Amino acid sequence: MASRRASKRKRTEQKEEAEEPKKQQVEKDAEVHESSKKSPVVVFAHGAGAPSTSDWMIRWKEMLTKELNAAEVVTFDYPYMSGGKRRAPPKAEKLVDFHSDIVKEVSAKYPGHPLILAGKSMGSRVSCMVAANGVGASAIICLGYPLKGAKGARDELLLQIDVPVMFVQGSKDGLCPLVKLEAVRNKMKCANELYVIDGGDHSFKIGKKHLQLAESTQEEAEKLAVHAIATFVSNHVKEGCFSTT
Repeated sequence: MASRRASKRKRTEQKEEAEEPKKQQVEKDAEVHESSKKSPVVVFAHGAGAPSTSDWMIRWKEMLTKELNAAEVVTFDYPYMSGGKRRAPPKAEKLVDFHSDIVKEVSAKYPGHPLILAGKSMGSRVSCMVAANGVGASAIICLGYPLKGAKGARDELLLQIDVPVMFVQGSKDGLCPLVKLEAVRNKMKCANELYVIDGGDHSFKIGKKHLQLAESTQEEAEKLAVHAIATFVSNHVKEGCFSTT
């Protein structure tokens, strides 16, 4: 009788041991699925003078994808830039509908993922316009926001936004004097942060002499900026802060 109980106990233990790896795999798959579901999706717009296939856009797309652990960083070309023909860009307002359609397509493809709008220069301005129209964005990343316009400061749009905004600006960017941006940031109603790339121009390019004095490289400077973006997203895009449209 005792030997029968021992044999039964042994079979039960063997069965549990055999099922344990399977159980661990199921738990692991569930964790991966849950983690993936929380990963942000980014719609990344190019600037006025170069398409989504430029070296700058490709490099920043790769950095954002890695640092944000993004489900996808989606880039696209505005109609005036598509087809290999570079024409003069229209007014930013005329690009909003096209940009919004891209955002809606991406949101439909990634339901439940936090939506982040990012853009370089003009693309960041249009991203802010799209966000102000209520597409359910969780955050905006402005890479070289062109605050200085032909008719004065482009600050009215920034004062309307209620989505957290991260600005990354070069300290030598003539299109965005940091003193003026600081004044605008103080009046904005949404959470916002600024990361300054010391010595960087409108495209964050740093002069060789400046890099030598700082004992740094262009790559290191940009990596620090992307890390600051990731910290901002982590702090402001909380679990459950998803697109609602």
